[in-house]
Amino acid sequence: MTDSTDTPFEASIRASVHTLPAPEVYEVLGTRPEGLTQAETEERLRRFGHNAIREVKGKPLILKFLANFTHLMAILLWVGGIVGFIAQMPQLGLAIWMVNVINGVFSFWQEYRAEKATEALRRLLPAYARVLRDGGERRILAEELVPGDVMLLAEGDHVSADGRLVREAELRVDQSTLTGESHPVRKTDEAVLRTDLARAELPNLVFAGTSAAAGTGKAVVFATGMDTEFGKIAGLTQGVVEELSPLQIEMDRATKLVTMLAVSIGLLFFVLAIVLTGMDLANGFIFAMGMIVAFVPEGMLP
Repeated sequence: MTDSTDTPFEASIRASVHTLPAPEVYEVLGTRPEGLTQAETEERLRRFGHNAIREVKGKPLILKFLANFTHLMAILLWVGGIVGFIAQMPQLGLAIWMVNVINGVFSFWQEYRAEKATEALRRLLPAYARVLRDGGERRILAEELVPGDVMLLAEGDHVSADGRLVREAELRVDQSTLTGESHPVRKTDEAVLRTDLARAELPNLVFAGTSAAAGTGKAVVFATGMDTEFGKIAGLTQGVVEELSPLQIEMDRATKLVTMLAVSIGLLFFVLAIVLTGMDLANGFIFAMGMIVAFVPEGMLP
């Protein structure tokens, strides 16, 4: 099992790598101009894990599906359908149940599509990368990149991990997937000491999920997988806590109010039917059930 937890030293390297002159980058990141050896990459792969966007495991799909049929409004409609059958109104009971089923399936489908954001982010990352290893150029799977790898970039190449440029020739990078900028950004291999720039604005860093629009470059990888800026975005996307919208909050209040009113009025009419009209218990119950069903707002949920 790999442990991708950063040490304070590793975190400080990533935070300050842009301030180092290009020759010092190799030393600090434990690599060399000709790249890592195969043995070094295997050891770092065990240590840092694969260069991939991981999916945070949440609720199982079956529980998410069932949740759309077990919230308060849905339960009220299930009960309303049962009451409809008891009150000898099967058409109404079936109609209420169908509303519940259709709405639940539609709601689940919407949630399922929204949660495919992680898969969409994964598709933005390239499958392969060009690196220097054992002194020669190699084409490897992007998920096998490790900190210290020397990436080679040319026009049209997609960046597979966060890296510090150590050499470039008129390199321009399209960072629209990360920052939304519509024009490619000019990059440099010089040290940057400014403190007023955001991480994505640093001109000597290249980031996973972006692409080279022009020129060539060589960059030393300092962050992979979920430690990249792109990975952090994916982590935030998956970590968003779902909160009820104002409409859902009002729906919950209205559901509770309708439930109390429907049951109260049903009980009231049951008592009145028995006391004032002398109706027997069975017919009084059916009459009260009919009143409760009439108050169930089957059109509110959809």
